[in-house]
Amino acid sequence: QVQLQESGGGLAQAGGSLRLSCVASGRTFRTNAMGWFRQAPGKEREFVAAMRWSGGSTEYADSVKGRFIISREKAGYVIHLQMNSLKPEDTAVYYCAAQSVGGSGFGSWGQGTQVTVSS
Repeated sequence: QVQLQESGGGLAQAGGSLRLSCVASGRTFRTNAMGWFRQAPGKEREFVAAMRWSGGSTEYADSVKGRFIISREKAGYVIHLQMNSLKPEDTAVYYCAAQSVGGSGFGSWGQGTQVTVSS
């Protein structure tokens, strides 16, 4: 099992930036992708960005392309989400997720970190 811990959420003004981080621990050797999802009040959880561990390919939701950047540390299982040009509609709880080899989709989740963007 993989444990995930997010950090870096908070309050930002529209047009500002925030950086989220996620540290994975436990049985990380089977991890083949990590990513970010978010859930706004009254809405379903949605995909934000993800990175494959082998090759480092990335994928982004259309709503954040050109504004958010997902990256990883060279050592360990640590990812970041640099969020620029923030909009009020980016307000949500952001969750870190991990996908393991042989698993179906993202099976491990963090507790989430609140991001609030004021207009």
